[in-house]
Amino acid sequence: MEESWATLGVDLHLEPTGAGGLRRGLTDALRDAVRTGRLAPGTRLPSSRSLATDLGIARNTVAEAYADLVAEGWLTARQGSGTRVAAGAPAPFPGTGASPRRREPERPAHSLLPGIPDLAAFPRTEWLKAARRALAAAPYDALGYGDPRGRPELRAALAGYLARVRGVRTDPETVLITSGFTHALRITAAMLGARGVRTVAVESYGLDTYWGLLRQAGLATPALPFDEHGTDTGGLHGAGAVLLTPAHQFPMGTPLHPDRRAAVVDWARRTGGLVLEDDYDGEFRYDRQPVGALQGLAPDRVVYFGTASKSLAPGLRLGWMVLPPSLAEAAAAAKGGTDTVGVLEQLTLAEFITSGAYDRHVRSCRLRYRRRRDALAASVSARAPEVTVTGIAAGLHAVLLLPPGMERSVVQAAAWQGLALHGLSFHRHPQAVAEPLDALVVGYATPPDSAWAGALEALCRVLP
Repeated sequence: MEESWATLGVDLHLEPTGAGGLRRGLTDALRDAVRTGRLAPGTRLPSSRSLATDLGIARNTVAEAYADLVAEGWLTARQGSGTRVAAGAPAPFPGTGASPRRREPERPAHSLLPGIPDLAAFPRTEWLKAARRALAAAPYDALGYGDPRGRPELRAALAGYLARVRGVRTDPETVLITSGFTHALRITAAMLGARGVRTVAVESYGLDTYWGLLRQAGLATPALPFDEHGTDTGGLHGAGAVLLTPAHQFPMGTPLHPDRRAAVVDWARRTGGLVLEDDYDGEFRYDRQPVGALQGLAPDRVVYFGTASKSLAPGLRLGWMVLPPSLAEAAAAAKGGTDTVGVLEQLTLAEFITSGAYDRHVRSCRLRYRRRRDALAASVSARAPEVTVTGIAAGLHAVLLLPPGMERSVVQAAAWQGLALHGLSFHRHPQAVAEPLDALVVGYATPPDSAWAGALEALCRVLP
């Protein structure tokens, strides 16, 4: 059987020039690959026999080219270790076609940005166990292109979990797996546009990424008023849908008032509108009973969104939608003809949920984050009595109300201290119908345990 260097586990693209003969052309091509950085120091090259077979030239030609470059110092050759790019090979220089190395932006010493869990707390061991079990049990056809709705194992696991934990009324047929909330919102925007919807009302505070995504889809995004009872859902005239965070308003931290929950459901039923419910951190409740999903009140009028981004890690890119039965097919069609979410991650999460590992992990995180929240509240109270900590009965962040006019200077001082921090104005809709407040949005879940004390100390230093 004819062997090539590709079958031996080493891959290399070369185009030897014919000028000066094959040996010189190959030598020049290899030298150029090292000089421009395509072959990094330490890279192992294919054997002379393998490369000769692949290029269709004599083995001696390759061996002689290697020998020339070893003599010049570009390569090294050791018995048992093969031929490698020399550790001291010259770095790429301007004019060789090498891309200049981009300077990495300076990273802050600490981060209290909201929306990110403690990534160091990801349950690697339990996740790996679940992945092994899931892969061992997976049928062969699971590795194909798959149902656009997602793997049936995960849809079934989520239907049971959401009903038990969040009061969601669903079955696996109305669950759609996505690669996170942004993907789900893109699918929804396409679906709304196809239905003739032109306006999606949003909250006065939130994330401009999502408002921008809706606007890119041709949808207007007027802001609803906001007061001490949360978002005012009485101003939905002319909207075809509304995007809400009813269980824990982001970032203000207040749940939607029961009267307003009832009002938005009544609006949806009366007008045929849709409520888009972003339940972004539904698992994390501390000082009160969990606020159930709005979807449980009107499963025929609410599109429910959830993800593993806060409970596990955003890098998993795993999210889900629970759709009204009348929209399930349209959403699957808007997602595309095949599943676009990694099947191994789906199978692992399904196993993680059904084995009970997900519940155990969430309970552990809930205890950790509650301790951090308590430490934050105590430190701010002791060291900055003019600052009020709010929105802390649930979630992974707190809102710190500052004296009037202080937000900008505190955020700037934090940057000087190497602390990444968002002011409340960062999350304010350009057309917000709400009294401007000076405040900070502090993501107390973000730092790893080893950095939490330092991040809290840096925060307290910049508070007025």
